[in-house]
Amino acid sequence: MTTATTATTVPGHTARRLWARSRAVLLGLLLLVIGGLTLAALQSGEQHGRLDPRSADRTGSRALAQLLAAHGVTTRVVTTADEAAAAAGPQTTLLVTTPDVLTTDQLTNLRAATARTPGRTVLLAPGTASLELFTPGVQADPQISNAARSPGCSLPAARRAGDVLLGGIRYTTSATTADRCYEAGGAPTLLRIPAAHPDRDTVLLGSADFLYNYRLADEGNASLALQLLGAHKHLVWYLPSVSDSSATAPDAQPGFFTLLPAGWRWALLQLVLAAGCAALWRARRLGPLVPERLPVTVPAAETTEGHARLYAQAHARDRASAVLRTATRTRLAPLLGVPSAHAHDPDLFLPAVRTHVAASLLATADLQALLFGPTPADDKALVHLADQLDALENSIVSQERHAPREHPDR
Repeated sequence: MTTATTATTVPGHTARRLWARSRAVLLGLLLLVIGGLTLAALQSGEQHGRLDPRSADRTGSRALAQLLAAHGVTTRVVTTADEAAAAAGPQTTLLVTTPDVLTTDQLTNLRAATARTPGRTVLLAPGTASLELFTPGVQADPQISNAARSPGCSLPAARRAGDVLLGGIRYTTSATTADRCYEAGGAPTLLRIPAAHPDRDTVLLGSADFLYNYRLADEGNASLALQLLGAHKHLVWYLPSVSDSSATAPDAQPGFFTLLPAGWRWALLQLVLAAGCAALWRARRLGPLVPERLPVTVPAAETTEGHARLYAQAHARDRASAVLRTATRTRLAPLLGVPSAHAHDPDLFLPAVRTHVAASLLATADLQALLFGPTPADDKALVHLADQLDALENSIVSQERHAPREHPDR
């Protein structure tokens, strides 16, 4: 019977070994995916972000949106400058939560859309760029901490609200018609400037903390927020977004490389070239192997034991059994008169073994399975295989030693 010779070759990585080596990496990837999905689930739903009228978080503004709705004010949330400009019609209050992140073109479009219609524009903590376009002549002073402050002005909304939690940026202006409220350090944190168009004004707030959900019930925060944002029937709540296509204007925030001086660019290029030259100089060059004398002599037994331990650690019973069988066949081939080239061919090797094996061993051993069989199922079976191969080899060696030899003179 012809037996496939693939059993004599050293097999590759088995599925069990691949799983043992890759399970730690797969487990790490699984935990990473589960963590990402968990964070996404926690951040979805009602969590929309800071000053979002849909958010019930501490820094959201859903409570204020519900108060406005109870007083008949409709709130529309927009995330692009084009939507905000289109929605800022008559009798509308436009609230810009973070005006300083807008480009000059975006601010100009918003200014043009609101300049000729009655309504109100509320800017939260605007900086110099926003002030130059919306309220020329107004200067921003250094920030101050938030605290409960008294109105100190004649603005009806402030007088009715009383003390309010305000602070942040302070504003100064020379306009005599402006309402300066909630002063801190001699400068107001709430500044209302009437526009040239009747029934149009701009309100600057140095801080937005009093609009948060967890701050709305303190002092007169809710009253002031309701009067400032509910002065008209419609409220456009503008939350600037990084996905706004109009934010890619030429005067947008410069990139990292545009902030570097020209000289640094040339220096960086030189460093890159120097690093490349050093890598080529120190790189490992391909060529013929150069033998190197070891400082110590390693006994063959230690090398064999080291290989055995590596096989045992990797559970490589397939490789270990293949090595044992191959070594046994290689040593027995000269004793059996089989050429070394045919030592691993079962059709040529097994008949020679059967003629030299004792009858007792031949009756109890399956030479086909012993010399060309499958991989042992466990370590105990591997040890048993090694014992059987050793017994077979000792039997043949002993038989060859005691076999009668013909005298050369006869």
